[in-house]
Amino acid sequence: MSDNERTTSPDTRGTGDELHQGVSGGNAMTTSQGIPVTDDQNQLRAGDRGPSLLQDAAFRDKIMHFDHERIPERVVHARGYGAHGVFESYDDHSGLTAAYLFGKKGRQTETFVRFSTVAGNMGSADLARDVRGFATKFYTEEGNWDLVGNNIPVFFIQDAIKFPDLVHSVKEEQDRGWPQAASAHDTFWDFISLMPESTHMALWAMSDRAIPRSFRFMEGFGIHTFRFVTADGKSSFVKFHWKPVQGMQSVVWNEAVKINGADADFHRRDLWNAIQSGDFPEYELGVQVFDDAFADSFDFDVLDSTKIIPEEIVPIRPLGKMTLNRVVDNVFSETEQVAFMTQNVVPGIDFTNDPLLQGRNFSYLDTQLSRLGSTNHTQLPVNAPKCPVAHFQRDGHMQFAHQRGRANYEPNGFSGDDRGPRALTTFQPDTYPTKVEGEARRLRAESFADHYSQANQFWKSQTEVEQKHIVDAFAFELGKCEIPEIRTRMLGNLRNVDESLAQRVADELAMELPEASPAKVAPRHDLPVSDALSIVKNGPDSFAGRRIGVVVSDGTDADLLAAVRSAAEAEGTVVEIVAKAVGGVTLSNGEKLAADHAIAGAPSVLFDAVALLPSADGAAALGKVAEARDFVTDAVAHNKFLALGPDASGLIEAAGVASKKDDGFVDVSDAAGAKGFVETCRALRFWKRELSA
Repeated sequence: MSDNERTTSPDTRGTGDELHQGVSGGNAMTTSQGIPVTDDQNQLRAGDRGPSLLQDAAFRDKIMHFDHERIPERVVHARGYGAHGVFESYDDHSGLTAAYLFGKKGRQTETFVRFSTVAGNMGSADLARDVRGFATKFYTEEGNWDLVGNNIPVFFIQDAIKFPDLVHSVKEEQDRGWPQAASAHDTFWDFISLMPESTHMALWAMSDRAIPRSFRFMEGFGIHTFRFVTADGKSSFVKFHWKPVQGMQSVVWNEAVKINGADADFHRRDLWNAIQSGDFPEYELGVQVFDDAFADSFDFDVLDSTKIIPEEIVPIRPLGKMTLNRVVDNVFSETEQVAFMTQNVVPGIDFTNDPLLQGRNFSYLDTQLSRLGSTNHTQLPVNAPKCPVAHFQRDGHMQFAHQRGRANYEPNGFSGDDRGPRALTTFQPDTYPTKVEGEARRLRAESFADHYSQANQFWKSQTEVEQKHIVDAFAFELGKCEIPEIRTRMLGNLRNVDESLAQRVADELAMELPEASPAKVAPRHDLPVSDALSIVKNGPDSFAGRRIGVVVSDGTDADLLAAVRSAAEAEGTVVEIVAKAVGGVTLSNGEKLAADHAIAGAPSVLFDAVALLPSADGAAALGKVAEARDFVTDAVAHNKFLALGPDASGLIEAAGVASKKDDGFVDVSDAAGAKGFVETCRALRFWKRELSA
């Protein structure tokens, strides 16, 4: 074979419609040992849907190098914030699983949760448009279970062998070192546009899900299909869901940009303040449980992590509730040293052959060895199980356990303390006995090949304003790409999702709409709308846990301010006082009132609603302050509800919004008006304002 024949080949599509880019110009891919790589898209597995094989040296070479690229900061999810909590089971769920924590009504299990962004480094801002990690460690009586999820139920890729490529593409570009914590650049969209399997996740990432208002107001998902196994060996498939008790809420993009400037620690501060004030965040853990017959009959492969099972098809069964009730004592010791690993499951919970999950099971442990420097990271307090631990693992870097006894091996002939532990041969097997057979091949199942149908379902399930935000996000991000071909390629993919979506994005970019990208499986546009996919359709029942910024001045009506406070407190809403200076004001009754914020340092983006209660003279004075005018105009621009005291007209006129008054402006003059305003705020935003603009 000539050198030219060896190093030149065409682009092809695999059986899962994945792109295999051919070699051009002699630049053939190899492992770090120089061994040719024949497929960089798929792990070696037993059968097209079988488990990944440990003999895949090319995958292990790639993923191990990736896992060790950065020390000691996490490669991804570097910026995170943690809290302690407790999970309580609603009932005895032993008919579903043998997992101890679900085996008795009222059974409590300690937890540790770490929320995070994905792309940015530790010093990045909280409100980056990004996926949010939602990782939970359960300290059960039978060992630690790590539910390592995100606030989005699907993922960008189907096979873990592509994870290094995904992360490399979204990180700052290597030749310039920016952008930080942002996906709006060439390398990310170049990769995504060449990976049709990423399209569904791209719509989620461009939706408001990627800019949550608070960790307290976002869902969490286990992403993968796992198994539940009962004590008598009965198995079922399961997908995990976290639902915030206080409901879902996001910000709008312009608001996110300004929050990052005003308070880069917005999400961290919010979680800290909520727990410290006793407003403990709560999340309900539910599951979708289904059997093999349903898995075989479902329109999409349940092992494909780019797909969901709509809640309308398989309803979520609540198992229990987690309450976050304690902040960390030391951010480094706990939040940064905590080690989550998908392979940490307890009896009653098991894996499936999802190729993304299989790769994560290897990668997470390997990452901890690099990041924490020792196999003994399991002895760190935040990682250590709360149950007894006994094994023959010895020594190693930073060993501090007192390992007693004579024997450090088994079998051995000693007795008493010198004998050491033995395996529980009478216990339930540690893995479900799944039959495995098939040819060892790099192959993706054809059942993974439909990349656009569920993306269309997600798009159709959004409200009009949510669809507008998705269009705006695509236009903004693709507009940051310097290479026109990338935008064209992505628009071709979006045509397969929805023609109107693609056209609207193209119009915003002032581009001609290209031909639709080739699709191995013809996209379906007949999947039913799923209301569970919309944030707006699933708003909270109250305004509890939110914040109202109340603007005051000298002469503010003390009784009216008290009425607003009283109505907010009855709702469970926090009131924070904003004045021209932090020293505060003198109210109408002569009372001195300190401010929580000076208006120059507390823009309205920090609050969920605002109340303008200045005196007439105060309104006129504030109208001359640029930050006060911005406070009002931003609140209007971000579709927030505004309470207007009797003398607020001077301020809204100075801000230039008096002519824009709509039903989102609520006149408040007494206790009844204050109560009505807070009840109105339960809708969170006055979305009609944006749609009518």
